[in-house]
Amino acid sequence: MTLKTTETKIRTVIVGVGNCASSLIQGVSYCRALGEAAVGVSFPELAGYTPADVELVGGFDVDVRKVGKTLGEAAFAAPNCTERFHTDLAEQTGLVYRGPDLDGVAAHMLIKPEDRSFRLSPETAMTKAEIVATLKELDAEVMIIFLPVGSQDAVEFYVECALEAGVAVVNGIPVFIASHPVWAEKFRAAGVPILGDDFKAQLGATIVHRTLANLAEMRGVEVDRTYQLNVGGNTDFLNMSENERLANKRESKTEAVQAVMEERLAENDIRIGPSDYVPWLNDRKVAYVRLEGRLFGGARTNIEVRLDVEDSPNAAAEALVAIRLARIARDRGLSGPVAEASAFLFKHPPEQIEDTDAHNVVMDFVAGDGTQS
Repeated sequence: MTLKTTETKIRTVIVGVGNCASSLIQGVSYCRALGEAAVGVSFPELAGYTPADVELVGGFDVDVRKVGKTLGEAAFAAPNCTERFHTDLAEQTGLVYRGPDLDGVAAHMLIKPEDRSFRLSPETAMTKAEIVATLKELDAEVMIIFLPVGSQDAVEFYVECALEAGVAVVNGIPVFIASHPVWAEKFRAAGVPILGDDFKAQLGATIVHRTLANLAEMRGVEVDRTYQLNVGGNTDFLNMSENERLANKRESKTEAVQAVMEERLAENDIRIGPSDYVPWLNDRKVAYVRLEGRLFGGARTNIEVRLDVEDSPNAAAEALVAIRLARIARDRGLSGPVAEASAFLFKHPPEQIEDTDAHNVVMDFVAGDGTQS
């Protein structure tokens, strides 16, 4: 097993200090406070790194209620509405800096409803040069991106900053960077690793849907059609109520399921993606999954599952894995998309691998037995 370096802390910056970031900030302090007693930790140790080794040194946001605050303060600032499972965040002293708006803020997110709207900070947004300089001053090693779905320009802006600063990237949202050949080559040329794209939650709708579809295939069931409909009440679902921001999200979630099918379903036979915003659900996500198919002799069957989860901790659990894998990639001098470290964690990775196999691949990668694709 490859051992971690003498510098144990993984200096990490967060882009987009929303609900997922709140759960990540809480999660780091939670794991430090409880150690081995922490509940639900994915991969407690990876090449010597634990979740407690993640050090959050700063963040970037646009909201007046977060800019200029510490990460500990921003974690619980509106419009964040996720569950508060660890409230002692005094150690989270990294500052939140004013980033550019770009397309990270949809117009409808500025006007309604009041409790979920963004309130833009009056501070002047940092330039690319200023952000690159800040990343270097912070000695940042990993950047994790939690911007709203549909933030194509904003994600590309921050990715360019990371490339210039030599910072590894974990892309948690469905803007295709690690899985895009042009961006992949840019990361290889810069000697910087990237993991992505778009997190599979720890036990979310996509991983459950993939598991059911894979089970049907293994048992010889002919899947004819399927859907996955998701509703939720956080700012992500409000943001996604604008259909123009949803194209990559639907593609990411749909391809994650199509990838485990022996034969791809026709476009009209598969429908996956966010379907509605229900304010009172807050950070809860409710997913409805249905598969229809045929058993031996053509006998009909169907299965329906209702999954109810707190959305953001579900993603933060895997973020703590991805940040450590990004540090391992840096330790080994890897560059470009790290496919072996991405397939298990992301919906739209550079290479789709069945989940059981992907688990083995990532463990081989951590042990130093895998080779970079």
